[in-house]
Amino acid sequence: MGGPLLWPADELWPTYTPTYRPYGPLTTLADLRTRRDILTDAWARPRGPRENLLTEEEQEVIDRISAGYAPELLPEGPLPLIPVAQFYARDVPGLPCPVGADMLQVLWAPLEEIEGCSEAVQLRWRLSSDVRETLVESPEPVYVDQSDHVPAPCVLHPERVREFPPTHVLTDGQEKSLRAWAEERSVDYWWDLSVAPGWKLGGWPAHFTFRDPADSDELHCGECGGPVEALLTVDSSEWDGASGSWRPVEDGEDRDRNPYRNAYDPTLVTIGRGYTLQIYNCVSTPSHLPRTIMQ
Repeated sequence: MGGPLLWPADELWPTYTPTYRPYGPLTTLADLRTRRDILTDAWARPRGPRENLLTEEEQEVIDRISAGYAPELLPEGPLPLIPVAQFYARDVPGLPCPVGADMLQVLWAPLEEIEGCSEAVQLRWRLSSDVRETLVESPEPVYVDQSDHVPAPCVLHPERVREFPPTHVLTDGQEKSLRAWAEERSVDYWWDLSVAPGWKLGGWPAHFTFRDPADSDELHCGECGGPVEALLTVDSSEWDGASGSWRPVEDGEDRDRNPYRNAYDPTLVTIGRGYTLQIYNCVSTPSHLPRTIMQ
């Protein structure tokens, strides 16, 4: 997540031209990384009951970064996308690679415009052995207006889990029987068995929040109008208070060893007000732009 991609040196890096000028102060990836490093270190070190979290020097840097840059001071034009994730078929059973591909790369623009179907979110399916000479340093956008959409680099440890359908896709009879079954066993089907939280490939779409993607007219390929399938869910956390049963055993009970950087939110990505971004790919033509829905 959020790390360098296996990218051919002779292949153009994807870009996106925002449809409108961003509002409010903006930041840069360099400033964002500096801020995250300062806060990670500050939360990790011990301090007394009356001792400030940040030193005076650190606070000055954080204040400068928080002030940001005025939009009119930054250039217009296309912005390079940033890496979101890279998956190898050898690590992810069931990764729906097209014929002749063994990896998936996901990129997007760190803007508010990542929902829908546009070049703001792009996929690359490729055969890793075809990449002989790699790009040493990828281009970066001159600004970001959604720092919460910049994944902190994380190494993946994929785990295959079994989840069951969300209740809104069940019939009334199925839901009634299921509720009785769960009550007999003191199990919370909604939180403990149905729809695994966190970042995941494939699986069931997220629980209903403010709309049901299964019934949405948006749930089709934006280029050909054909069917799409769930590819990647980007979540704002790996679990929460209600869905803690999905927490990996190796992460232990103390998720707040560092309140700023921890296993609960390793990517530091937040979608909307704590929602998920579901990325769907075209079934017939995987190279088409993906469909994205916030839920």
